Amino acid sequence: MVKEEKHFIDIKNKRASFEYFFIQTYIAGMQLSGTEIKSIREGKANLTDAYCAFVGNELWVNNLHIAEYRFGSYYNHEAKRSRKLLLNKNELKKLQTKTKEKGLTIIPILLFIDSRGYAKLEIALSKGKHSYDKRESIKQNESKRELDRMMKKHI
Repeated sequence: MVKEEKHFIDIKNKRASFEYFFIQTYIAGMQLSGTEIKSIREGKANLTDAYCAFVGNELWVNNLHIAEYRFGSYYNHEAKRSRKLLLNKNELKKLQTKTKEKGLTIIPILLFIDSRGYAKLEIALSKGKHSYDKRESIKQNESKRELDRMMKKHI
């Protein structure tokens, strides 16, 4: 028997957890062109400045950078175009009502390829952190790191 090796793509928005509190997360599909999915499979995407917004009753992700496919010729896609997110109607209604509340926004956290080969985007309903909240998260991360070091020394 030959084992199939799958390359798992996990492109994370590392800045998001530092800038926002995550209230609730969802997993959404995306409408992509052929060259976009090929670039994602190569790991050539960036979520850093991406955000989600409603246009009518549809949720779109903006500023998601997917690099042009190197073998794409004139069929290539635009790198930072808006892409439609695919969610259930109930989820869209919940998100739309929550984003109308003060201070809540939707941001992408993780771009990955699922077991069937589809690109999925994990999005979070989130609230922005203040500077004192950011300092608190830095303290928690440092203390956790210090505890991990102490545990490794004793083992």
